[in-house]
Amino acid sequence: MDKLLTLQQLAELLGVPEATVYQWRSKGYGPRGLRVGKHVRYRPADVEKWLTSLAHEVA
Repeated sequence: MDKLLTLQQLAELLGVPEATVYQWRSKGYGPRGLRVGKHVRYRPADVEKWLTSLAHEVA
């Protein structure tokens, strides 16, 4: 099982500010997040799937 990403790690991976990831989440945009207690975590596979879907939108 892949290690889950924190919001901070996701922002760093994507090269965007953490505030952007917070905004995306509040608008229902971005990769699917999982609530683990009071924290939100992201599966690397879900991030990859979301990025792939963006690439198809542009093509």
